Amino acid sequence: MIDLYSDDHFMGEALKEALKAMDMDEVPVGAVVVSNNRIIARAHNLTERLNDVTAHAEMQAITAASNYLGGKFLNDCTLYVTLEPCTMCVGGLYWARFGKVVFGASDEKRGYQVNGGKLHPKTELITGVRANECSDLLIEYFRTKRK
Repeated sequence: MIDLYSDDHFMGEALKEALKAMDMDEVPVGAVVVSNNRIIARAHNLTERLNDVTAHAEMQAITAASNYLGGKFLNDCTLYVTLEPCTMCVGGLYWARFGKVVFGASDEKRGYQVNGGKLHPKTELITGVRANECSDLLIEYFRTKRK
């Protein structure tokens, strides 16, 4: 039986968003925001389509969730994202005061953990959820780009 309220389930929803990005020839990163066990925002990278370097999945998700809830603080929300946030995105997550952040694949080059960013002190962090699936999608995307 599938637990519809598990980190695994919601990361699967973020993976669906990453596939949408890939279909649009965007770097396949997807995100969902969950509040009270319900998805309130879905997003994926749109940097190419919008010609905007800030249009990362996380930033799109923060905006969508804030608009949905009518407030800028998301302390009762969880962000699920397929790739470790960059420094810019973790800054947005910090200011939005997310209650929990869950990411799949680590980003050893551009991730916030190696580049000095930090989450809000009250934010719970879970890493490595469906990491292989998240990572494999990125590897596949960049492999096709390099051909």
